[in-house]
Amino acid sequence: MQDWLEHLVAISYGMWLTWVGIQHFLDPEWFEPIVPKSLGDPTFWVYASGVFEIILGIGVALPWFRKEAALGLVVMLVILYWANLNMWVNEIPLNGRTYATHWHVLRGLGQFVLIWVALWLGGWETGQRLVSWIRSG
Repeated sequence: MQDWLEHLVAISYGMWLTWVGIQHFLDPEWFEPIVPKSLGDPTFWVYASGVFEIILGIGVALPWFRKEAALGLVVMLVILYWANLNMWVNEIPLNGRTYATHWHVLRGLGQFVLIWVALWLGGWETGQRLVSWIRSG
């Protein structure tokens, strides 16, 4: 039962991430406003993050790449939250609308859930496994 559930979650999660990554190429202008100005060209960063979302989304959906892709997703999700934090702190509108604090808090909690799911899918949920893996590498 556990394997079946894990595969179902991994495929759904991976397909969703891949879809989001594809959106970065279909509508980069939607993502560009929240890219921190200090990074420079927002289009480059939207495309770069889209590539990672597609690759890691496919990777987490496939059982033989899941562990490594899940770890990559954790790193990516931590880094990409900078854009969401930028949108919150600088009150950057998306689709002409700024969001109240409670929506940004919910978005942050959602990011933690996405990170936790990636850790679970990769078998990293104990933390000790991650430390052992890093030390052995």
